[in-house]
Amino acid sequence: MKTSWIWIAVLSAALAACTPKQDVDRLLVGGVIHTGVAGAKLAEVVAIKEGRIVYVGTKAGAKAYQANTTTDLGGAHVFPGFTDAHAHLFGIGERETNLNLAGIHSLAEMLAAVRQEAKKRPEGNIVGRGWIETHWPEGRFPNRYDLDSTVPGRVVILGRADGHALVASSSALDAVGLGPQTVDPDGGRIERDGEGAPSGILIDYAMNLLDPLLQEPIGEQRRPVLLAGAKVMAKFGWTGMHNMSVSHDDVIQLEALTNDGELPLRVYNSIDVSGLSLLEAGPRFSDDHKVITRAIKIYTDGALGSRGAALLAPYSDAPDTDGLMLTSREQTAPLLAEALSKGWQIAAHAIGDKANREMLTWMETAFAEAELVTSPRWRIEHAQMVHPTDIARFAALGVIPSMQPSHAIGDLYFAGDRVGLERLVGAYAWQSLIDAGSIIAGGSDAPVEQGDPKVEFYAATIRAGLDGFQGDGWHKEEAVARETALKMFTLWPAFASFQEDELGTVEVGKRADFTVFDRDLMTVPAQDILEANVLWTIVDGQNTYKAEP
Repeated sequence: MKTSWIWIAVLSAALAACTPKQDVDRLLVGGVIHTGVAGAKLAEVVAIKEGRIVYVGTKAGAKAYQANTTTDLGGAHVFPGFTDAHAHLFGIGERETNLNLAGIHSLAEMLAAVRQEAKKRPEGNIVGRGWIETHWPEGRFPNRYDLDSTVPGRVVILGRADGHALVASSSALDAVGLGPQTVDPDGGRIERDGEGAPSGILIDYAMNLLDPLLQEPIGEQRRPVLLAGAKVMAKFGWTGMHNMSVSHDDVIQLEALTNDGELPLRVYNSIDVSGLSLLEAGPRFSDDHKVITRAIKIYTDGALGSRGAALLAPYSDAPDTDGLMLTSREQTAPLLAEALSKGWQIAAHAIGDKANREMLTWMETAFAEAELVTSPRWRIEHAQMVHPTDIARFAALGVIPSMQPSHAIGDLYFAGDRVGLERLVGAYAWQSLIDAGSIIAGGSDAPVEQGDPKVEFYAATIRAGLDGFQGDGWHKEEAVARETALKMFTLWPAFASFQEDELGTVEVGKRADFTVFDRDLMTVPAQDILEANVLWTIVDGQNTYKAEP
């Protein structure tokens, strides 16, 4: 009997040896595979064929496959492809080409950068973006007089990091006829000095008054800027992004880039209202489905830092204002109804507690009037300040909060001054929203923020400044577990873009999109998260970024 079993084992081994191996395009071996699947064990090998995952498992099981290319990960950690659920691709590209003021630590430093830029560009307008004054020792906004004394006679236009305010020189204001008699436009505010003259700070729709001076590239001129931004995102480790406030031209150029094989990541577009004609026939897909356009971006209010976020009560540090509503129910209701009838997703910017409450109510009314049976997966972008009584409404309505964790660890340094500590209950309330039944699509809002996934992962899980600081009103109980943070940047953005069957986890049949780090984000000490390096960014099984040795 024993001899029979031995012969059976030998025969089985012989048959196995004769069984032909399955050809695949690529094997990832020698690392740790985090599948993102609840309850699943860590895997050792992934096999890829024609851009999809065909095997996830052990080294022993992988012996059934032979690959054209085998990549030794050298102990690295593979995660489902990280997706930035809210960023601005053209703005990221512009940051690479214009004066970049991100990381400026004082007004004096900003003016020195302007002076240096003026030397590099002795003619033409000086345009830049990225300043944020909340940490500056000067303790104030910049103004036109600062710019005039630094580069006299030059047109200078410098956007605040949040994209909801700018400072302009006197020459810039004069060039468009903006003076003491200019009336604030709807949804905008012209800040004024003690004598009633414009200070140079323009908030929200007041910024549009300078449009004649900003000669935006059009058509194919935008292509290199978009490509520059996409390469930055791939280098950061993003395999995809949800691209916000996208112009008609950018949709066309992104489709052309992917058709030409140049686009290094997936792009899910949320278009500006001016581009609605693109969606008349319904959602729009590139041939390879790497560029999808099916959402519309609308603005409810401004930003907290520039006091444009619409609040239920006045600002604590500026009692004469409660922010700016950039639209109304009368303006928005027809668009919401049309979106429901044509299958468009709505992505509504709302930061203040008033703006969030109003938008939730408008959406609720639209759903009721359309007699919806299932949620259309509409989104509120940012959802930074939500009144505690409105938190449960997101899940009840099926509205997805699309949030950017780095906003919290930046804004919480000054948010207490803006609104008072008591109103920070419900601010950046990730865990409370999840506990109430919501998912959160996590993003970066680059170029408002740096756009680095490890910073966003750190902010979501540690909820402290990059130096570890955590002050009064930071509500550390709103930090999320690392397993939850992984979903915020993988599976949940996939769901928020109707792609959960294709993306978001490492599973057989899904797209072979991976972000590969040199360390385990799930277990390393908090500060080590910020030291992580991206080794590979892989989309459809192909490297779109590979770190130098």
